[in-house]
Amino acid sequence: MKNKNIKTDILWRVYLVYLGIFLFGLAIIIKVVYIQVAEGADLKEKAQKQSLKYFNIDAVRGNVCAADGSLLATSVPIFDIRMDVASPLISDAYFQNHIDALARELAGLFGDKSKNQYKKNLLRERKKKNRYYLVKRNVTYNQLKQLKKFSIFERGKYKGGLIIIPKTKREKPFGLLAERTVGYENRAESLFVGIEGAYSEFLKGKIGQQLRRKINNGDWVPVFDENEIEPEDGKDIITTIDINVQDVAESALYNHLIEHQAEWGCAVLMEVETGEIKAIANLTRDKKTNKYYETYNYAVGTAIEPGSTFKLPSMIALFEEGLDNLNDTIDIGKGYAVYSGLTIQDVHGIRDGRISIREVFEKSSNAGVSKLVFDMYSHRPQKYIDRLYNMSIHEQNEIDIPGEGQPFVKNTNHSTWSKVSLPFMSIGYELQLTPLQILSFYNAVANDGKMVKPIFVKEIRKAGKTIKSFETEVINSSICSKSSLDFAHEILEGVVESGTAQSLNKSPYKIAGKTGTAQIANKSSGYDKKNYNASFVGYFPANDPKYSCIVVVSKPSTGRYYASSVAVPVFKEIADKVYATNLEIHQHIDFGEAIINYPVYATGYQEELEQIYETLDIPLDSMSTNAEWAIALKADSAVRLETRIIKEGLVPNVKGMGAKDAIYVLENLGLKVNIRGRGFVREQSLTPGSRAKKGNQITLRLAV
Repeated sequence: MKNKNIKTDILWRVYLVYLGIFLFGLAIIIKVVYIQVAEGADLKEKAQKQSLKYFNIDAVRGNVCAADGSLLATSVPIFDIRMDVASPLISDAYFQNHIDALARELAGLFGDKSKNQYKKNLLRERKKKNRYYLVKRNVTYNQLKQLKKFSIFERGKYKGGLIIIPKTKREKPFGLLAERTVGYENRAESLFVGIEGAYSEFLKGKIGQQLRRKINNGDWVPVFDENEIEPEDGKDIITTIDINVQDVAESALYNHLIEHQAEWGCAVLMEVETGEIKAIANLTRDKKTNKYYETYNYAVGTAIEPGSTFKLPSMIALFEEGLDNLNDTIDIGKGYAVYSGLTIQDVHGIRDGRISIREVFEKSSNAGVSKLVFDMYSHRPQKYIDRLYNMSIHEQNEIDIPGEGQPFVKNTNHSTWSKVSLPFMSIGYELQLTPLQILSFYNAVANDGKMVKPIFVKEIRKAGKTIKSFETEVINSSICSKSSLDFAHEILEGVVESGTAQSLNKSPYKIAGKTGTAQIANKSSGYDKKNYNASFVGYFPANDPKYSCIVVVSKPSTGRYYASSVAVPVFKEIADKVYATNLEIHQHIDFGEAIINYPVYATGYQEELEQIYETLDIPLDSMSTNAEWAIALKADSAVRLETRIIKEGLVPNVKGMGAKDAIYVLENLGLKVNIRGRGFVREQSLTPGSRAKKGNQITLRLAV
């Protein structure tokens, strides 16, 4: 009986253990079923999120090109090189046999580590079973071509463990050329500069997506995915920049900034009819190195007091009011004028007393211009402001490049308006304009009064095909009347022929423009007589304008600060380059009556003409006249002289004469002669055949 009880007790315990095991197993089965059925989807999603992830793939950024297609900015391919050091396809024996050669080749290619360091790192990472080891960042394409031939790597991606991660780096093939205008984009700091910033939406393309799996060390490797989105490359921006002229503009500006040790300078060349910017240079001095770099776009962003270049809008305002005789005179006294205790004084050594209105502008008389404007508008100053506003001189150009400076041309309601505002504004003070805004106004004068928007980009292309073109935009269809424009052209040409920019008069093409030398205001102590902005703005060829240009040099410090010696030479170098490389300009030069197939002396005293032709062995036509004054004309195989009639009391036609003969004839009639230029008479201010009154002035324009 006792044995039976022991057996029953043992069986009960065994059954109890079986039951516990059964219940435990049943719980596991129930939990597995619950996980599979109830939580399965969520857990799978969490696992995928932890091990699989979509990454954005940047598109290749589009190119920024010059007008001829030359690259100004482009995306260059670079690569990060990684290695699947622990790849099962690389046997231990093969790895050990080739690790020395690979380490030696890597050290020789990159030069950043020794062979032993590379070998040590590769052995360590293989031991750690690293399948995504970073070998080198930012490898160039040429380096990559060599690296693919190295030991182990030559076997490729799978058998050699070579992992290539492509990227791009922005490069500017021409270095600093137009650097600030080409610009850059830095989204991290919200910086959008120049063309790169303005047209970023076109340049950046569309990002793609790639699925990657997380592996050891927290690295991610690409995996095949049929839903992968390929990136779409950015579009190309074709600018208006002429790379050759741009190079000359920067070089000329740089050399003269160095010569005059100026703080900064800028130069802009614009096509008159279209507003296309062909060159734009901005240079700032680095005080540590005394070298100049493109660190800021002064032409676009810096509003300055323009000084004497603003005298042109003032004169046009006067022309619009009815001023119509440039030979009228004005008394400038001793060369200064006082307004409410403040003195405006001439600085170019203009003679005292009465000078003509023409000379007021050509010699850049501060006293003369301010007096003309003050006398006309002192009782109605807002009328002067309205005239300026009608010329759109107070408006931004609204260019596409970000950062355009705000023009400041105040009206009489402004809080800073005072009794001296009118005369000082007339000569370019108490107002501010950017160099590009000043150029736009002068360009309008050259463009028959039509003010156009400066443009930097002419096309957007995709895969070489134009998808968008930018046409010329008109800001103001007519800044003033035709008669005012004619006077403006005349006085601008006079500045070069006999005014403050006479050094430009030796050019083989006509130039029109205006110098400006403005004192720079110091916020705490007024205007600083040691610091100036020197500028010259104009257009060429003056008789058929194709290009306009402005040069500004700020704070020259070697003793010379007048625009004629600081800014004008830069303008000339740029203009000469354009003239030398642009046949269209040559075709539009008017050489006048003197162009014939053999040498002539144009018009003059007949005995002298005959003597010259006899000396040169040039035959005279038998029908030639026998008069005191004659004109040489083309005949079939000779020169024929015809009478040039000189009538008492009437203004003669002296075109084609030399200066000596023309002065002789005109002064014998009692006329006062002003000579401009050199060579033969091309234009005369008094119409031939009109009544010649003694004492009247006549201006003769000479050209070779």
